[in-house]
Amino acid sequence: MDEYRRIADRVEAAVRDGRLRPGDRLPPQRVFARRHGIANSTAIRVYGELARRGLVVGEVGRGTFVRAAPPLPGPALAEATGAAPVDLQLNYPEAAGQSELMARALAAFARPDVLAEAVSRPAAATGTAAAREAAAAVLARPGWAPDPDGVLFAGNARQAVAAALSALVPPGGRLGVEALTYPLVKAVAERLGIRLVPLALDAEGVRPQALEAAHRAAPLAAVYLQPTLHNPLSTTAGEGRRAELAELLRRLDLTAVEDTTWAFLHPGAPAPLAAHAPERVVLVDSLSKRLAPGLTVGYLVAPGRLRAPLADALRSGAWTVGGLALAAATRWAGDGTVAEAVAAKRADTGARHALLLRRLGDHTLQTSPHAYYCWWELPAPWRAETFTAAAAARAGVAVTPGSAFAVGRGTAPDAVRLGLASPPPVVLDEALARLAEVAAEGP
Repeated sequence: MDEYRRIADRVEAAVRDGRLRPGDRLPPQRVFARRHGIANSTAIRVYGELARRGLVVGEVGRGTFVRAAPPLPGPALAEATGAAPVDLQLNYPEAAGQSELMARALAAFARPDVLAEAVSRPAAATGTAAAREAAAAVLARPGWAPDPDGVLFAGNARQAVAAALSALVPPGGRLGVEALTYPLVKAVAERLGIRLVPLALDAEGVRPQALEAAHRAAPLAAVYLQPTLHNPLSTTAGEGRRAELAELLRRLDLTAVEDTTWAFLHPGAPAPLAAHAPERVVLVDSLSKRLAPGLTVGYLVAPGRLRAPLADALRSGAWTVGGLALAAATRWAGDGTVAEAVAAKRADTGARHALLLRRLGDHTLQTSPHAYYCWWELPAPWRAETFTAAAAARAGVAVTPGSAFAVGRGTAPDAVRLGLASPPPVVLDEALARLAEVAAEGP
């Protein structure tokens, strides 16, 4: 028997006897190859064989997870529809006329002198005075405006998060995170050797009592939070909860990384946590959702004591922004492009939310009319990984299982996240209708 099949048999046995549990993440293929003393190419074949047997499901950029149920006969393993899959995993909003808006500023770079100024030298983590002023204007919201001198620049929001965690949490250190969190944070923590500590949630996000109990059990180095339009739950903490968390950060001598990447969509949200405890919060954000992911800038707003360590982390990680992107972002902020795109996307979320309620409104959903995503608690007897496979095979729709967001080794939630931003509305409507049909048919 081929070696890769023998190894796949051993993994399958571990799944069937419970040593590998539903929602467990397999190691990256290179790590798997090293542990088993095989070539990377053999590990790739092992993972492919496990997927073919229906034992695991792969999530691009997130990893490979044990499915919530072994292969079942019948519809759940039906052949693919043949149609190009609709991707409700990635979530890149695009407003009508967005490219034309952005082109106005980029036209200036056709002049050699303007282009030379943008690309003649690497951009510093601190950017330029004009870039900091423009960034502060983009990030400002009712009740809060950042100090331009506190703004640092990364290539994108992911790099901003990576730099913040690298500066705040040493290898082996403990980082408190929401029990359901942005999968990127899980990936960054794994690469940096950071241990994630799940914090219990309620309707407003992290429960202060859970944060305090986790820190008392063993000190946390920092905490990562999404107080506005939490991804994937769409929850938003109220003013009182933010004030309570701010006081707790001071009392516990903790620093929070506040991710506000999606917060621009909620015009009525309270001021960020950074407004309540500016000396205790590193705010991270970016232009990727406001504009487009292909040419973007990540922002960090840091208290004075952390500006130098964060700038060092950006430089050492090669996470600083490119000069052309920084120059373009500065122009987009100044000429009204960002503001126009934000207004268009706020209107778009409402329209897409209406489509969601039309097709899935009788299901158990956690979402917001301001959010580009939805958390769908699946009807019994569906399990998340099984539904994910069935959605792709029967409906040609890619969704994200709850295990991608879950922290710790507890039971993965039987829920999926639907990203609503990327497909055109007509395509989204049809995809949601197909998912409703799959849910009704059962596994």
